[in-house]
Amino acid sequence: MQLTPKQFGVTNAMVTLTAMSFLVWVVYFHEGNGSASRGASLPLINAILNGTSAVLISVGLWAIKQRKRTLHMQLMLAAFTSSALFLVNYIYYHFSHGDTHFAGHGIVRPIYFSVLISHVLLSVVTFPMILTSLYLGLSDRLVLHRRLSKWTWAGWMYVSVTGVVVYFMLHVIGW
Repeated sequence: MQLTPKQFGVTNAMVTLTAMSFLVWVVYFHEGNGSASRGASLPLINAILNGTSAVLISVGLWAIKQRKRTLHMQLMLAAFTSSALFLVNYIYYHFSHGDTHFAGHGIVRPIYFSVLISHVLLSVVTFPMILTSLYLGLSDRLVLHRRLSKWTWAGWMYVSVTGVVVYFMLHVIGW
């Protein structure tokens, strides 16, 4: 059963609103137990999934420019899967662990928060764009898919790369 554009729009809005509302609750209102040992490797897995998404969407762009439509579709579905796994892992980590506070001081602090805030805001915008680009491509609405996907690609790439940057700033670089 294929969704009509109107049905997809309503579904996309509901999924996006539900996902974003739940994320806000998990990150800002739910208190995890903060156990350092519980899920200590999950942020690394998140960074790997974000990095994987960035590589896959880059290669996916290359594939479509080479007119390799099937490969492009496979790569973009793999990138979508990687991003979806990231989201599930991210939610689980924050649900069980709680928020991770940035320990850096000085000039690095506003740099970190600039990256983090732009990452979060753009992810909120990009999430429904990814779903829409996927829908348009899979429903063979290729003119609209191409038009939207240029913007989706840029947002998705930024969010994926800055997700890795945020991980390094929080967990790897000793401030």
